[in-house]
Amino acid sequence: MASAQLDYTIEIPDQSCRSQEDSPNQGGKEAGTRQPLVILLGWGGCTDKNLAKYSAIYHKRGCIVIRYTAPWHMVFFSESLGIPSLRVLAQKLLELLFDYEVEKEPLLFHVFSNAGVMLYRHVLELLQTQRRFCHLRVVGTIFDSGPGDSNLLGALRALAAVLGHRPAALRLLLLAAFALVAVLVHGLLAPLTALFHTHFYDRLLNAASRWPELYLYSRADEVVLARDVERMVEARLAHRVLVRSVDFVSSAHVSHLRDYPTYYTSLCVNFMRSCVHG
Repeated sequence: MASAQLDYTIEIPDQSCRSQEDSPNQGGKEAGTRQPLVILLGWGGCTDKNLAKYSAIYHKRGCIVIRYTAPWHMVFFSESLGIPSLRVLAQKLLELLFDYEVEKEPLLFHVFSNAGVMLYRHVLELLQTQRRFCHLRVVGTIFDSGPGDSNLLGALRALAAVLGHRPAALRLLLLAAFALVAVLVHGLLAPLTALFHTHFYDRLLNAASRWPELYLYSRADEVVLARDVERMVEARLAHRVLVRSVDFVSSAHVSHLRDYPTYYTSLCVNFMRSCVHG
């Protein structure tokens, strides 16, 4: 079972919360339809406690929620080197749906920063190429603080935050190693690496998915640049995807819920409703 190999959390509400077809709207539960299963893909270095704050938005409205964050070393090193180790994790994540027998539920992804996007990229590819997963029904995706293109300074800031509790010498060594890998793979050796590995940002620009997308970002973000998110929005609109984007203007990277809790929650809930009812 995939559940034995992933460090994930799943929250399953009471069945009475799941099916509100014939029940009035009360206590924050949604009436008239079955709620989606929400998959949260965390940012690099975030904890389950961090994701639980976002999980609560959906769980209290009757949604099953799965929370998962890919290991930071895979995000910053394996993926940068073009090693598709995240693809294995993406497959195990989708297999959880079959383990819990919820594969027929509508799916909503809530993806954080580039770490979440890197994993989501492989989820998309599996949905399109693997027979077992092609019948899964995704109804929408929310992107929080991403996706961003090759921003070395921002990536170094993110990695430094992940390594904050480690010894200074080790932090400097890992930061230097990551910078070297990034310069080589995405700079000097870019023409060669492009032959066997497509950058996740470029892959998402032309993704075949057509379900609605919501982009939550900020021009104050120093890790993922606002212009990268806006370029992605323009590209997805050009592919006739139903897209909405919100610039929080002043909030930092993955801090929009903290700074604007009511507004952020309303955006997520309204988007979820529109995806399910639309």
